[in-house]
Amino acid sequence: MAEVFLFIKNNDRMESYKQIKNWSKDERPRERLLKHGEQYLTDSELLAILLRTGTRGESALDLAKRILYKFGDFRGMIHTDYRSWREVKGVGDAKIAQIKAAIEIGKRLPLTESNGKIKVGKAEDVFNLLKSKLQGAKKEKFLVVLLNSKNFVIRTIEVADGSVSEVRPLIREVISRTLEYFAERVICVHNHPSGDPIPSHDDRTFTNDLIRAADYVGLKFLDHVIIADDKYFSFNESGEMGNGKKRE
Repeated sequence: MAEVFLFIKNNDRMESYKQIKNWSKDERPRERLLKHGEQYLTDSELLAILLRTGTRGESALDLAKRILYKFGDFRGMIHTDYRSWREVKGVGDAKIAQIKAAIEIGKRLPLTESNGKIKVGKAEDVFNLLKSKLQGAKKEKFLVVLLNSKNFVIRTIEVADGSVSEVRPLIREVISRTLEYFAERVICVHNHPSGDPIPSHDDRTFTNDLIRAADYVGLKFLDHVIIADDKYFSFNESGEMGNGKKRE
């Protein structure tokens, strides 16, 4: 009986230790962040801070490691649906919401108003600006980058989510949103979930139609960039912007 009691006490002691609040301050992710800076924390430590608590028998850090093992890295979590999240034992709606909110904030950072601080000079700049938003997406997203007369970013807006099947309404949306923010120049961007950035026939038709629509209302349509994983295609740099000449 005494041995059983001792086992229970030791087991309780182990359960208690697995709670991060019972670790020494030098071990706790939150305290390490405040003392040394967030850049020195591992992915699992950063995720553990978001989770706040673990499950019975494991700390928040253990749970974070298990989540990262399932999804691979933070990018693997971006476009994962709720069913996959609910397969992770110990992760309920509250934790899912916390993680998804944090990831969305990270995705939106490059897309927020830049107050004229970000300048787009070539398609590679557009790719670097939006790759975190589009890489790994399971369906097509269509965005417009709104620029002033000096090619500084005013704002980036998502105008369509899903396969682009209705070209004319999308063109109207691009033009109206561009005029709404008094932009003088515009670059369109969408992704190919297939991983192949080469434009389709519909992509080429849409681009030519949009060039004509933009010219008609006095907007300068600079480029249409297609992003596919770590590759991209630029209509402008490939000479496919109607007249075969690059636009600047």
